[in-house]
Amino acid sequence: MSAVEVAAVPATRGFTAPLRFLGSELSLIARRRRNQAGLAVLASVPIIVAIAVRVSNPTSSGSGDGGPEFLSSITGNGIFVALAALALELQLFLPIAVAAVAGDAIAGEANVGTLRYLLTVPVHRTRLLAVKYVGIVVGTFIATVTVAGTGVLAGLLLFGGGDVTLLSGTTIGMGEGLLRLLAICLYLTACLAALGAVGLFVSTLTEQPMGATIAIVMFNMISWILGLIPQIEWLHPYLLTHWWNSFGDLLRDPVAWDPLRNGLLSAAAYIVIFLSAAWARFGTRDVTS
Repeated sequence: MSAVEVAAVPATRGFTAPLRFLGSELSLIARRRRNQAGLAVLASVPIIVAIAVRVSNPTSSGSGDGGPEFLSSITGNGIFVALAALALELQLFLPIAVAAVAGDAIAGEANVGTLRYLLTVPVHRTRLLAVKYVGIVVGTFIATVTVAGTGVLAGLLLFGGGDVTLLSGTTIGMGEGLLRLLAICLYLTACLAALGAVGLFVSTLTEQPMGATIAIVMFNMISWILGLIPQIEWLHPYLLTHWWNSFGDLLRDPVAWDPLRNGLLSAAAYIVIFLSAAWARFGTRDVTS
């Protein structure tokens, strides 16, 4: 969000100014070429997955290499292309997309010198931080839906649709399957929004957006690595990424709610802690120099 864009927002009371402020932020995020390129990369993965499965073994129903369990169901219903793509991108590509937006939120403005102008329009620091975080969450949801939507389209085109066989063996209609996919997107958005909160805090600590982005990605990778070490199993439930793969429980009948509930509570805890830390840091930060 540029200082010029914010200056153009009338200093009106009520909800008009904050909504225009948010609209300006979302517009800036959408116009950034690197974000557009990142979205294209995210969308390419489900297409590659669908083509690879179709070309390599068009009649097989097994994954063969111990990959995500959704891969074994792709040939039965194209909707599983979306689920396989989400599973494949969840560890790295989607976090990188979140890190790019979050790392640029405050550090990017400070780097180009517009942060101090944003705060003299005037825009309250708490409002600015809130708008930045909402922008991160919206961007996260768009990224997740892009992967899922592209996967559904590619899967239906190459493998067709029809009834969906859940991981528990129960069969549901295509409509309910799509609703469950939407629920998965919302769950993953909540999980990744926690990473976005961490990223926003990191972004308040530096004026280098690239450095902030790298730090966020490293935080994500360390969490995944720690989750693979059995000697610290007691720590696993508290790791940021521990409950992310629980989205597969939405494809069971009945749905296994406990892991999903734990995942949402974990995400909420990270969001509260790191947004509070970001607010405390940003509220006392000197932006006049």
